[in-house]
Amino acid sequence: MLPLYVPLVALGVLAFGFAVFSVCLATIVGPKRYNKAKYDAYECGIEPVHQPLTNGRFPIKYYLTAMLFIIFDVEMIFIYPYAVASGDVMWFGFIAMLIFIVVVFVAYAYEWRRGGLNWN
Repeated sequence: MLPLYVPLVALGVLAFGFAVFSVCLATIVGPKRYNKAKYDAYECGIEPVHQPLTNGRFPIKYYLTAMLFIIFDVEMIFIYPYAVASGDVMWFGFIAMLIFIVVVFVAYAYEWRRGGLNWN
């Protein structure tokens, strides 16, 4: 049984060795010109400025968008296997998936009520 895993382990060691070699080589060979611009935060090509009105805080819309992404991402992760094996799980799977969809709908309704779907 062990000889079956030798190629897989060899590939993992090779990949890890290549990653370590690349990082070490980049630090040795790469340019070493450090300046203030290199250490500044980069935000989509726009010069970052301090916003005194918001005190540097992000609007809640960013978090609501992230929550919306997580809701639909988790939903797809759990619904896809059910769709594949729906014939095998019968009524138990149907009831469990129905409960899951209701819970996801509650999260979606919360997101909608908080204004996460208004893109103004």
